Amino acid sequence: MRIASLHVYPVKSLRGMDVGAADVERQGLRGDRRWMVIEHDGSNLTARKHPPMLGVRAVADGAAGLRLSAAGLPDLHVEAPGTDVERIEVGLSRVGTATPAGEAADAWLTRALDRPARLVWLDDPTRRSVAPEHGGRPGDTLSFADDGPLLVTTTASMERLNAWIREAHPEHATLPMERFRPNLVVDGADEPFAEDAWRSMRVGDVELRFAEQCDRCVMTTIDLETLRTGKEPIRTLARHRRWDGKTWFGVRMVPVTTGRVAVGDAVEVADA
Repeated sequence: MRIASLHVYPVKSLRGMDVGAADVERQGLRGDRRWMVIEHDGSNLTARKHPPMLGVRAVADGAAGLRLSAAGLPDLHVEAPGTDVERIEVGLSRVGTATPAGEAADAWLTRALDRPARLVWLDDPTRRSVAPEHGGRPGDTLSFADDGPLLVTTTASMERLNAWIREAHPEHATLPMERFRPNLVVDGADEPFAEDAWRSMRVGDVELRFAEQCDRCVMTTIDLETLRTGKEPIRTLARHRRWDGKTWFGVRMVPVTTGRVAVGDAVEVADA
């Protein structure tokens, strides 16, 4: 097995970027979900609630900066706020406060999303923990990601899901892996959904520990081109991958060691 692709999402719920290599830190891939969009009351704004967020792309621009792009607007460069900027309260669990990016970023996002929005930065991801109910252990840290530092999927599982969709709906377009927003995509698994049984994963010097299987939400049903919500893949996952009242695709992993990984690197796993 090998790493087929790597993906970083600098801003939670915005489109991200494909990378050829990435540094794995304790809270996930470097730069992944260090930024978040919030409403003016501090509650986090996600594409589940506002699908047009997936029409905005964020890519790394400088050491810790961002470049935001959206149709009809000039790109915007955003620098990470300094340590002298006062934090504000945010509603995301287990973080409490975050640092505002500033008026220019807020105004740009408000135009891009056609609703009031603010951009905030997580100054220190080590101050947010992985919850025990999501496989966290003492010392496990987390960015603005929902529940786990890394999401791992396999090409074999994606191919099986698309085959299931075509069996029931031959006219349906092939779904891209990007719908699931993984960080690491693995190619060469023996069978679809083999990752459900992986207890650990090693890529070079980087070791990852299984945290939990990943339950999927309505965000996966948003077409990334039209930004309209459809029925797939939740409809098909509900037929084949539903238990405990949820649908499942991919696994969340926690870094045990840190280091650099790259597309093409060999992957070793240990099953339960």
